[in-house]
Amino acid sequence: MGRATALLLAKNGWLVAIIGRRQTTLQETIRLAGVCSNLLLPFPCDITDRKSLEKTANQILDKFGNRVDVLVNSAGTNTPRRSLSSLSFEDYDKIINTNLTGAYNCIQAFLPSMRSNRSGTIVNIVSDAGKQASPKAGAAYVASKFGLAGLTQSINAEERNNGIRACAIFPGDIDTPLLDLRPEPPSPEARKKMLMPDDIARCVMFAIDLPEHAILEEMLIRPR
Repeated sequence: MGRATALLLAKNGWLVAIIGRRQTTLQETIRLAGVCSNLLLPFPCDITDRKSLEKTANQILDKFGNRVDVLVNSAGTNTPRRSLSSLSFEDYDKIINTNLTGAYNCIQAFLPSMRSNRSGTIVNIVSDAGKQASPKAGAAYVASKFGLAGLTQSINAEERNNGIRACAIFPGDIDTPLLDLRPEPPSPEARKKMLMPDDIARCVMFAIDLPEHAILEEMLIRPR
C-alpha cells in the first residue's frame, strides 16, 4: 500500500493518483512501486483541509477525464498517550480528523463523479480495533475506526443503487511506522509475526477485482 493517505485509480490504463501531506513521502511511495512507478501521480494535500482537498480532487478529475473508478482510504494515526486517563483533547481531535473526517472528505470529494458514471469502488482500511475496543489501540483510535466502519456501511446502504460499492478491511497488527507511536513499540521479533502492507494491498485488489454486481462489504484479516 505504500505510505499514501489515499489512492485513486482510473482503470483506463490504471493510472493511480496518490494523496498525502508530504511530497517526500509520496516520492518514496513511487520509488517503492518499482516497475509500476510511472503509473503513479503524486498530489500533496492534507485530507483534513476540505478546501485544499476539493482543489486537489478537481485536479485529479481533470487529469482522469472526470472518472475515478476506485478510492482507497488508508490514512491512519495515533498517539502514545492514548488511554482515557492520558488522552488530550488535541490528540483526540487530530486522530478523529485524520482517521475518520479525512476519509469522509475524500469520499464526498469523489462520490459525485462516481454517481455520474454510475460506477465506483471505495475501500476503507479500518482496523480490527473497529470491531473490538482494546487498551492497545486507545479510545480515540477505536472511536475513529468504529466510525469508519459505519461510514462504509452507509455508503453501501445509500449508494448501491447508483452503482457504487464499499468495502471495509479490518486488519490486525501490521508492520508499519504507526507502531512507533505505541507507548511501547513492539520488538523486531514481534514485528516479524505481523501482517505486511502487501498483505493488505492484496485484500484491496481482491475487493476491487470482484465483478461489479458483487459487493464485499467487510474483510477481517489477522496474522497467523
